[in-house]
Amino acid sequence: MSDQPSGPSGFSQKIPMYTRFVIAIPVLGLFASAVTLTVMAAVETAKIIGHAVVGELLKKDAVLEFIELADVFLLATVLYIMSLGLYELFIDDSAPLPDWLTIHSLDDLKVKLVGVIAVVLAVSFLGSVIKGIEPQALAYQGVGIAAVVAAMGYFLGSSKH
Repeated sequence: MSDQPSGPSGFSQKIPMYTRFVIAIPVLGLFASAVTLTVMAAVETAKIIGHAVVGELLKKDAVLEFIELADVFLLATVLYIMSLGLYELFIDDSAPLPDWLTIHSLDDLKVKLVGVIAVVLAVSFLGSVIKGIEPQALAYQGVGIAAVVAAMGYFLGSSKH
């Protein structure tokens, strides 16, 4: 006699095992998005370097362009981490990844994402500072970013309890 449950209850117990592969769709979509953004930013980096080398770009403008590219690379990193995290959580928890990228729960994924999102927001704010936007608008943006980072910190802190 088999140890496997049979009938409708046996099938319903297998549903999560098979439907977890539905998550392959967002995993692949996020990965493709990360790769696309990375390639686009790399191409743009090469163009900016070319303009800077031939003297078509002022130093301040080059700094601003590179900070904006850092923002795009960081966003690509967020998408990549989300892709790997969902893959680890739903498809294969034994993927060979470095310890700092190992994700065993949604809380692990949230912590990693919040950290990278905070850096993306900081880089975005730095870009606004270098652009020299109006001080009042800069203050509003800074307060808005601080509020979002504080909310994310509260969210992480409250989810641990």
